Amino acid sequence: MTLFLRPFVVLIALFWIVSCKSQSILSTTESQNSSIISDTTFVNLKEYSLDFGYDMKYASDDNFLKAKVYDCAECFLRLKTVKALIEANKVFVKKGFRIKIFDCYRPLDIQKRMWKIVSNPKYVADPAKGSIHNRGGAVDITLVYSDTGKELDMGTPFDFFGEEASHNYLNISDEVKNNRKLLKKIMIKKGFNSFDSEWWHYNLKSALNDKVSNTKWNCE
Repeated sequence: MTLFLRPFVVLIALFWIVSCKSQSILSTTESQNSSIISDTTFVNLKEYSLDFGYDMKYASDDNFLKAKVYDCAECFLRLKTVKALIEANKVFVKKGFRIKIFDCYRPLDIQKRMWKIVSNPKYVADPAKGSIHNRGGAVDITLVYSDTGKELDMGTPFDFFGEEASHNYLNISDEVKNNRKLLKKIMIKKGFNSFDSEWWHYNLKSALNDKVSNTKWNCE
């Protein structure tokens, strides 16, 4: 091989190596992007964090319907709601608490059953409009101590239909006031809105305009 051709051959070899590496990187990037799911996709909270407690009320008869209306005790939400809820829970965990879940996404059919029993928009959203629960953007929660699992005193049980459950009700102990304020402060800081008549209910702000869903989840 002549001295003239050697640099040319080396240049071609270098170009081939760089081209192959670029194609490899591009292929890997495309593969990663194809596995990314939309923030509005419904996902199971347990698949993203194991740091929550659960007492899924509508997967048992321990609720105001007095009937089990969910086939299994799973918390499905849109991915963006899950992300925000995990961020809030991280703050509580640092303080020695964690979030306990009562309810998450709720199919529209269940909303209709609730409305038949309590047709009061102060406590149950009119299914004609749909609840944020039906949109996968609402959670019903409380706080428990991380070490014991004991619930903090919030003044009333979950799904208590009365003024005592309101954030604006002041005839409660300082302990209850502080517990409600702690829950509300962190949840709002992490992108949620509170619901005046129910200390346990929080809506993700960015989920208010998502579509109402009647999708049933797979319990297998």
